[in-house]
Amino acid sequence: MDPWPLRNLVIRTPRLELRPDDDAGLFELVEVAKAGVHAPDEMPFGVPWTDRPPREWVQFYWSQRAAFSVDDWSLNFLTRVDGRVIGMQGAVGKDFTVTRELHTGSWLGLAHQGKGYGTEMRAAVIMFAFDYLGAERMTSAAHSDNPASHTVSKKLGYQPDGVERQSIKGKLVFNERLALTPELFVRPEWPIEVDGLDGCRSLLVSEPLGR
Repeated sequence: MDPWPLRNLVIRTPRLELRPDDDAGLFELVEVAKAGVHAPDEMPFGVPWTDRPPREWVQFYWSQRAAFSVDDWSLNFLTRVDGRVIGMQGAVGKDFTVTRELHTGSWLGLAHQGKGYGTEMRAAVIMFAFDYLGAERMTSAAHSDNPASHTVSKKLGYQPDGVERQSIKGKLVFNERLALTPELFVRPEWPIEVDGLDGCRSLLVSEPLGR
């Protein structure tokens, strides 16, 4: 039996390949982040991790991998173009077997923004969740002053789901929650290819589900 079958999971789109993080890819991801994720005077994240040392970035991903369980899991998909890591697309499941709900978050290196990759990688994870895992609801969130994230959400069919007031670096920020169901999802014209799911499905949902 494979001790970590998630290493065989892969989602492919016309331009991208998404795989759960491993150490080699994680260190490549760190280099992407060090080259810049957002403008110096901006902070699009609820946790200002880009202000912290790279050692803590790696430790965070390691901690999520170590704590992985069927009742509480985070899949941090390294997103690649032509074999090179360009960013991360995450999916988080809390009691997913019961709730059938996943929350997503993502980021791209500055050099790879504005090319449609953000929409493509989030659409890929949405299709993976709805079509392969039996998800019934997807959620996301973005600060009110993050137009790029909101543009992606609008393209894919997300609807408003409330607003949270947050303190980020001592400033008031409005975090807009968003939700998506299979009926609202604006599907792209292209399909995804998924390999390696059979070996790790039981790590993500307690009972087998048909596609």
